[in-house]
Amino acid sequence: MTRPSNTPPNRRFDLVILDFDGTLADSWPWLLGALDETAARFGLHRPTQAEAEALRGQDHRAALRTLGVRPWQVPRIAMHLRQLAAAAPPPPLFPGIPELLRGLHLQGVMLAVASSNTPAQIARTLGPALSDLIGHVAADAPLGGKPARFRRILRASAIPAARAIAIGDELRDIEAARATGIAAAAVAWGYARPAVLEAARPDMLFTTPADALAALAA
Repeated sequence: MTRPSNTPPNRRFDLVILDFDGTLADSWPWLLGALDETAARFGLHRPTQAEAEALRGQDHRAALRTLGVRPWQVPRIAMHLRQLAAAAPPPPLFPGIPELLRGLHLQGVMLAVASSNTPAQIARTLGPALSDLIGHVAADAPLGGKPARFRRILRASAIPAARAIAIGDELRDIEAARATGIAAAAVAWGYARPAVLEAARPDMLFTTPADALAALAA
């Protein structure tokens, strides 16, 4: 991947680390179906559609308690969900995401993806052209493993934390960014409800991908 050399002098961030599910890809409809199958397989509470929607107002710890997930089950459930995702068609990108990635790349911003999903699924969804714009991928993150993925990207990119921002759709993305000393941005189009994210006081909250491009490319 080649990186454009044009760098606006007033730009605040040189590195943008993006979450995948719920930020780049619209995975929620698939997850709703997978959640019911997974609950049945592992003996968890099988949420109604209303209960599943209510999970979007909780952080991941509360959501796991609601579903009745025990800590020792988390790795097995995560592996099962990855297997289901690999067998399913790739989720679509949210409208405006290709333009966001291309626009930031043209401005000389280094792009990275940090995700609990697999490198293969990320590449399938992005496709070859958009994948070529991503400088670093730190995938297969375990629950609570985002800070380590962020640090890996910072080391590989040689960009200081003060010049980096992480964009995600969950409270844990904000927590991981703060734990790593980088700026935190949240998106209103993903998994968690915007009011929940806003209450966590991220450095930025984007309503649309076009808003993100306008703020980050300047």
